[in-house]
Amino acid sequence: MFVTLVAAVLALVLGHVAPALVGSARRYGWFGQWLQWLDTHAGEGSFWRGRYGIVLALVPPLLLVVLIQWGLHAPWLGLLGFLYYVAVLVYAWGPRDLDVDVEAVIDSHEEAGRRDAIARLWPSDETPRDDGPALVEAVFSSALRRWFGVLFWFAVLGPFGAILFRLVGFACEGEYAQRLPPATAAGARGLRAVLEWPVAQLMTWSMALVGNFDVVLQAWRGAGGAELQLDTGFLAAAARASVKSELAEEAADYVADGLVPRLRDMPELRDAMSLVWRVLLLWLAVMAVFVIAGWVS
Repeated sequence: MFVTLVAAVLALVLGHVAPALVGSARRYGWFGQWLQWLDTHAGEGSFWRGRYGIVLALVPPLLLVVLIQWGLHAPWLGLLGFLYYVAVLVYAWGPRDLDVDVEAVIDSHEEAGRRDAIARLWPSDETPRDDGPALVEAVFSSALRRWFGVLFWFAVLGPFGAILFRLVGFACEGEYAQRLPPATAAGARGLRAVLEWPVAQLMTWSMALVGNFDVVLQAWRGAGGAELQLDTGFLAAAARASVKSELAEEAADYVADGLVPRLRDMPELRDAMSLVWRVLLLWLAVMAVFVIAGWVS
């Protein structure tokens, strides 16, 4: 847990201190070329072109990750193992930092520039929309895929989990994903849904703790969050409801004090990012508690 905590903090810090360096390191073109090679050399009716074909693409890189992870587990290789864990999480994070993309949207005052910034904020497999509730959805959808999914599976399975989540996501988005056989692409999306569902649930409950619990719980139930189905739409519904509630409370506070509410540019986007930060800080705080408890015991 200590490694997870330190690695997460470093991933955030490096994304701000050296964004160009970290961004250039987070390249997954090699996996896209591997997907392309499999598609070229696999015949009709092969395992690759079936629903579980994505497993064939994932096994070699994940096997390498596991072998290195196992090899560096020896006590005398503790420092190398620590550096390896940190490097993997930093590599799997992102690939762009969410808060940087949000600031780019807010700071873009020209219509064309803002439109491009909003497009970068949305996941590449979704159609960008620029209304307030849609931007809230974009922030939390991107937070799930850029930050929390990687962090959750890293905490559960180590480097194997972080790389698994990132490569499955890569296979579902972008130019290489569009070239996959239909059955293989459907299988990749199904696997991503399995990986994202527990993360979205944990994010929603964390949001309830750092925001308006009743509002989030009601939205979660209304969007089917209590049902056992691989659909993360409840996360966006809970986020929209929470942001709407917080903005309404803020406006009510100004009116109660006899003041005119502040007119902020894109208030939903700002509040959504603030909520994401609070959820992340809660996760890091819980990990820190476990680390301290381990040291004390």
